[in-house]
Amino acid sequence: MASVHDMQASRSTYEGMLNLFKFGTPVVIAITALVIFLLTR
Repeated sequence: MASVHDMQASRSTYEGMLNLFKFGTPVVIAITALVIFLLTR
């Protein structure tokens, strides 16, 4: 079984990736919408 330290490191990495997706997805959507808006003007 994995040691406690490995589980803490894995949990930290997993939470970091979730935060990246949580905050990164709206930014990418906003930039995409802006580019589409500018291209269609």
